[in-house]
Amino acid sequence: MREYVIFKGSRNGLQLVLDQSVEFELILENLKAKLESAVDFFTKGTKVEVLKAVRILSSEEQEDLSKVLANYGLVFYEAKEQCADEENTTFEPQEIQNLVISKTIRSGQEVIHQGSVVIEGDVNPGAKIIAGGNIVINGTCRGLVYAGAYGDSKATITAQRLLASQIRIADLIARAPDHLEDPTEAEVALIEDGTVIIKKID
Repeated sequence: MREYVIFKGSRNGLQLVLDQSVEFELILENLKAKLESAVDFFTKGTKVEVLKAVRILSSEEQEDLSKVLANYGLVFYEAKEQCADEENTTFEPQEIQNLVISKTIRSGQEVIHQGSVVIEGDVNPGAKIIAGGNIVINGTCRGLVYAGAYGDSKATITAQRLLASQIRIADLIARAPDHLEDPTEAEVALIEDGTVIIKKID
């Protein structure tokens, strides 16, 4: 499905980029689908900003957008007016730092971060890692891992032993088979030809 909505992370919350060439109803449908697919990723109360330079919304459209976001615990606000010199400026979100955790993530624990996540330890069964960017696990992964949670299909998941109960990248899910072979080499999960695949790292 064509993407009409793109989330971008920033230090202040999220920026929402809306396609200017389509009807607003299509944008709402795409937004609902994207939010539903990442319902566990977004932190309640996060502010979502729409830049007026990207798409100007009517009062009714703002209200509809606000209601959809509110259903998922997100807070809509529209950026302040930009001056004439800024109207043609391409918006660039502020860089989000990688999150590095130097311990094992145990059952029942969750790590949620807008950027990439590096785990210096294991991810145990029942643990969950959700990242807007890549996930790197310098240990054994037996939990649920979700990279590219904002829709980044180029995100990857790397582990020394990749035995995850579920692997998800962007909108694609790969569930582990009932009987896993214990890997002897580091592996990376990525999207190729519309499918999540796992490769050994040379």
